[in-house]
Amino acid sequence: MSSRRLPLWITAVNAVTRLLGVIAAGMILLSVGVVCQMVFVRSVLGESSIWQTEFVTFAIIAATFLGAPYILHTRGHVAVDVLPLLLGARARRLLLLSGHLIALAFCGLFLYAAVPWWHEAFVTGQTTPSIWAARMWIPFLSVPVGLGLLCLKLIAEIWMLYTHRGLPLGWNEEPSQ
Repeated sequence: MSSRRLPLWITAVNAVTRLLGVIAAGMILLSVGVVCQMVFVRSVLGESSIWQTEFVTFAIIAATFLGAPYILHTRGHVAVDVLPLLLGARARRLLLLSGHLIALAFCGLFLYAAVPWWHEAFVTGQTTPSIWAARMWIPFLSVPVGLGLLCLKLIAEIWMLYTHRGLPLGWNEEPSQ
């Protein structure tokens, strides 16, 4: 990584990415606590659960979408890097750049479909069919927010590659011997 300062927009995207990563981790921990509470209510108290199953489902899905940009940021995704490690720096950059462009196209199309989906739930006041009747726009919001930030993070990664400001962790400018 170059010692040159990053543009403010990349610094902002990275900061929001880290914040949503923490929020996603918190949602997973909260879901674990809610599952434990649900087991206690059903097993010990003999009562039925009303909101817990839906809450945990929505929280895990939200954690997935909100945490996706953080996984990209930390290079936490699974990658097979045998071919890139055998290539020279230029070919390596082109391969990674093309992968990011394909991912951006996919996420952009998914985002394009998710915004109207969320908006419809918001405008129509859709709720879950359970007795809890959760407003659906709240959990649905995590999809366009997560995808929007993932698109911004991919654009930032593409910019970093294009300007020679970074390669994935463990990758050097020169091929391994």
